[in-house]
Amino acid sequence: MGGNLGCHRSIPRDPTDLGHGRRKFSAACHFGHITVNQERLNINTATEEELMTLPGVNRTVARNIVEYRDCIAGFRKVEDLALVSGVGATKLEAIKVEICVSARTGSSPQQHSPSSLRQDPDHGSCAGVNVNTATPAQLVSIRGVTEKMARNIAAYRTRHGPFKSIEDLVRVEHINCSLLDKIRFQVFVERSRTPSTNTRSQPSPTRSFSLRSDELDLPPGGPATRLADPRPVPAGDLSPGTRGGRAVVRLATWDLQRCTCEKANNPGVKEVVCMTLLENDIKLLAVQDLVDREALDKFCVELNQGTLASVRKWKGPRGLWKCVVSEKPTGQSSKGRSYCGFLWDSSSGIALREAAVLETSVVNGNSNPSHHLPYLAHFLIGSSELALVNIHTTAAAAAAATTTAQASETNGRSHHSDNSKSWCLSSSIQETLRAEKDLLVLGDFGVAPQSSELDVLRKEKLCALLLPGHFTDISTSCPQGSRCLDNIWVSRSLKKIYSGHCTVVREGLTNPWIPDNWSWGGVASGHCPVVAEFFADVAPKELLGRNGVAVMDRGDMAPKHER
Repeated sequence: MGGNLGCHRSIPRDPTDLGHGRRKFSAACHFGHITVNQERLNINTATEEELMTLPGVNRTVARNIVEYRDCIAGFRKVEDLALVSGVGATKLEAIKVEICVSARTGSSPQQHSPSSLRQDPDHGSCAGVNVNTATPAQLVSIRGVTEKMARNIAAYRTRHGPFKSIEDLVRVEHINCSLLDKIRFQVFVERSRTPSTNTRSQPSPTRSFSLRSDELDLPPGGPATRLADPRPVPAGDLSPGTRGGRAVVRLATWDLQRCTCEKANNPGVKEVVCMTLLENDIKLLAVQDLVDREALDKFCVELNQGTLASVRKWKGPRGLWKCVVSEKPTGQSSKGRSYCGFLWDSSSGIALREAAVLETSVVNGNSNPSHHLPYLAHFLIGSSELALVNIHTTAAAAAAATTTAQASETNGRSHHSDNSKSWCLSSSIQETLRAEKDLLVLGDFGVAPQSSELDVLRKEKLCALLLPGHFTDISTSCPQGSRCLDNIWVSRSLKKIYSGHCTVVREGLTNPWIPDNWSWGGVASGHCPVVAEFFADVAPKELLGRNGVAVMDRGDMAPKHER
């Protein structure tokens, strides 16, 4: 018969509760491991059916967990489950007490008994939080570790160097053998890793903002509640709405990189976007790569209502924000469709007159645009009317267009060169733009400003405000950037009122609530906002009440295309 017997046993919700759990689990098990290995569900080896025994996890969510797990070759820590579609921080907090993570083995899920689905002491050091590189913010995510203990661990590590083994944790104040046994399977020691860019000893050049749990109504779970780095201090020469005593308006472009409603609802992303606009006095923003058309409205609502503490406590005027998103997709890639949009402060004398996607007759076999389509909008800024062309062209699309152009020339088909050489501007679109007087073409061009693909803009006497040496990409591993893909091109007439100030915003783009691969403290987007400043005769509306809170003007009804 052997030592294995069939048994039915309820899995307790907490390791200390071995007799009152409610969730039932039927399987063959080793009696010798009942009290050790059947406490929590190992999400790295659990099947869909086993995942569905967790509260709030249905078939769809379970399938998403399995697919995401296979894609990343296994979860590194429990908090990574929040990145799965359908889980999120709130649901993770509800099920965190019932799950664990350990290293995956070569056997299939069907070959695991319940004991192998639970935390295995032999593999405990291979997954979880690396105590040698984790910040105090990451250490408090370990169940049983308080903020004080996390600070003690970091202080001990600074004084004595990296831990050589997990057992060395008992040398830290307030950590004893009993606690070590409880957290052993959630931590590991690895000395060869590159230190995290978010550690206090090596702060990232992109400064994160402090999210305080006592000030914000944030969802449970997620990263630690406090990080010390504040929002960046606005430049001393940045006077709201003026430059040298003259009225100015600051326009910007920002590729928000596959921005879904879920991403826009992330408190970290929402804070980075809104505070970047307020701190840099940006009054009109061109946005690219929106996956959901409703995503841009999330930022608009936050700017007007101020639910986040940083936005609510902003000392300057917040304005009255409106947004518009293209009715049709402006691009199609392997990752799916995307939209472009505009976000502006209507209390600064800015009004949208009309907006439309510039169509082209060139389509692919799926009836989708072969290139990313420009989104043209006419704005009234004071007494002037500006035409803004919102562009989003990926580097891959630009390279493909160049290849097509070269092939056309090789085969002698020069009559097709308009649609290929101009990467995203067909001859008909060029004619439309040629009729515009005060024109800005801004967005993510996918190539550097000196590239031959952009000769079509130079032929139309447009000038790039950002030089090739100014990089516009960003990441926690390369905060200084390495490519210049985003830019603002202006016509000759606008060059006359250009103040000479065009900058790439690199500060304040990270946040502890934004995922960063296996950690937290990532960037809101891999692109930086590019800001340009123009002199204008703007006359702000009297729409601001006390403390800069926007007051709705009921007589100012928004057109149908505005959101």
